[in-house]
This record gives sequence, C-alpha cells and structure tokens, in this order.
Amino acid sequence: MKGVDGFIGAVKKALKKRERVAHFGFETFSVMKRSARKGRNPQTGKEIRIAARKVSKFTAGKLLKDSIK
Repeated sequence: MKGVDGFIGAVKKALKKRERVAHFGFETFSVMKRSARKGRNPQTGKEIRIAARKVSKFTAGKLLKDSIK
C-alpha cells in the first residue's frame, strides 16, 4: 500500500505544479483548463453560470487499452 500511496502523492504534487505525469504506454495524467459555460439547475431548470476551472485529466495508454480488449 505504501507504493500506491507514494505514487498518488507524486501525481498530486506534479499536477499542482501543472506538470504532466506519464507512464509511457500505460497512462497519462495532466491538468487542463475547462472554460466557463452556461448550465441548468436540474431542480429548477434555471440557467446558471459555471465558472472556469482547472481539472485533472486521465488518458489511458495503448498498453492499457490493448490489455482490456
């Protein structure tokens, strides 16, 4: 479990610095900016403004994709 905790901690630190983390062929973690947009409150149907924000992005690599086929 220490190895997994260490990996997660390293990914968090890198993403906070806006760095990209890649395990070639397996996975890539990165930060992307999501633009502000309009949305709807599902309870009232009223239009709301959703603020811009930074979000984490995970992309599966070829080895990972091929392993689950």
